[in-house]
Amino acid sequence: MLAEERQQMILKLLTESHVVKLRELVLMLDASESTVRRDLHDLENRHFLHRIHGGASLLRKLNEEPDMEAKTLRNVQQKKMVAQLAAQKINDNDCIYLDAGTTTLEMIPFIVANNVTVVTNAPAHCDLLIRKHKVCYLLGGLMKPTTKAIVGSIAMNNIDLFRFDAAFIGVNGIDPSMGYTTPDPEEAALKRRAHDLADCSYVVSDSSKFAEISFCKMFDLGEATIITDEVPERYLSLITDKTSVCIANQAMKLS
Repeated sequence: MLAEERQQMILKLLTESHVVKLRELVLMLDASESTVRRDLHDLENRHFLHRIHGGASLLRKLNEEPDMEAKTLRNVQQKKMVAQLAAQKINDNDCIYLDAGTTTLEMIPFIVANNVTVVTNAPAHCDLLIRKHKVCYLLGGLMKPTTKAIVGSIAMNNIDLFRFDAAFIGVNGIDPSMGYTTPDPEEAALKRRAHDLADCSYVVSDSSKFAEISFCKMFDLGEATIITDEVPERYLSLITDKTSVCIANQAMKLS
């Protein structure tokens, strides 16, 4: 099979499923792993796809944002690992900001610190926190129909009432040059303000977000510590030269 034929089949499968695994492609194309890796590298260089650990994903439009249901089904194990490590950064008596998102939601069962006060813009987070008997303040404002996050001018006014020991912030893209990005300008503004009001900020994200760029910049790479499951090798030095990174699978092996 010619390289062009293989690559067309890869793009067709990606269009249908959005994410493909390397092993699936090797079997489907009846090609060696090294051949498929070269095809993925070529397609990424031509901006048709984004390579991720063990496969590839379709490039998203800058302002495209998956809904909460779609996000919940993606990279479930990686998110749990990241969430567990992130929750360990919370100390007794901390006041924290817990951003809307599936990875930050996964943090809640792992919070073991005592007397923690949480401010969030996610009703789902607040519900789970209350069930865990945590003090929780829910920002008011406009609820987004896709992600169920609270945003807008009312939320911006509300958040200014608080100060945080730490902010745990979700993200759609992490790029060495563009920093942290997300599709919605209003949500980007709220994330940026939470970061400004916190003594320290953590961006919690699975590794699929590296080298993704969304429409709106939140802040620069060096302004937050990244908590993730893995940094792709080709971005490792570019990322770690600019900020601190906590990698969940390494931390779990050490503990």
